[in-house]
Amino acid sequence: MVVTITPTIESNFSSFGRNVNTTTTNGSGFSDNLDMVIRFAFIVILFITMVSLGCTLEISKIKNHLTKPKGVAIAVGAQFGIMPLTAFCLAKLFQLGPMETLAVLICGCCPGGNLSNIFALALQGDMNLSVVMTTCSTALGLGMMPLLLYLYSQGFSNLVQYVPFTGITFALIMILVACGIGILINYRVPQYSKIIIQVGLMVMLISCVVIGVLAGIFDGGKLFTVLSPQLTATAALMPLIGFTCGYILSTVFRMNAPYWQTYCFCGGRLSEHPDVFHNPEGGLPC
Repeated sequence: MVVTITPTIESNFSSFGRNVNTTTTNGSGFSDNLDMVIRFAFIVILFITMVSLGCTLEISKIKNHLTKPKGVAIAVGAQFGIMPLTAFCLAKLFQLGPMETLAVLICGCCPGGNLSNIFALALQGDMNLSVVMTTCSTALGLGMMPLLLYLYSQGFSNLVQYVPFTGITFALIMILVACGIGILINYRVPQYSKIIIQVGLMVMLISCVVIGVLAGIFDGGKLFTVLSPQLTATAALMPLIGFTCGYILSTVFRMNAPYWQTYCFCGGRLSEHPDVFHNPEGGLPC
């Protein structure tokens, strides 16, 4: 059983685009300029954050995760197995419309993002595993995302044009370049690593608050016009289901040293968290 998205979605996207264009034209160029500034600032902040995350990495541990890729394999299987299926089931359960179904499927099929690395750092997870997982899922997403969208939408002819290949490629380059700089800093001048990490997190927290406030002031009202109760419930259940399934997989495969790695999927984005019940003697959690 697969989701069937009829060609009427094309007209939905067209009308949606016309409405957006009309709103933008009527608003003045200020919103466009503000949007460009926010996007550029977000890219700079993300780069600084990824450099600070790279300062937590060690080449030897990265090699260990690549040569013994059990954790990476679990992450990839969950990312491209559990999350797309979860998105599909929720779309069928709540009987979402064609446009909403497509949005949920894209969200469920997309690879892990940089937000997972930030959560892993904040919660003292295994940063080396986190970055390796994000890099692998992003690289595989270039092929897996259109394939999964094709399978779950029963081959909708124009669906591939909505796959964000540019965004995925940019995210992959961002991870490799920024984290590479951080690794180099940690290798050459490790005494500055902690300072860079603290500064990076501080910049990220402050900027997220500022950008969130600005976005809420200028675009907050539009958000509630496109959210239905069914779509809101889907957005709430997807990360909860992904977290639960990821935790079960981690338990089954005994991912409990040095931190218990669980896999939390937030809108298709993967993050790792240490378990507070980790047993230091090497056994399963209490």
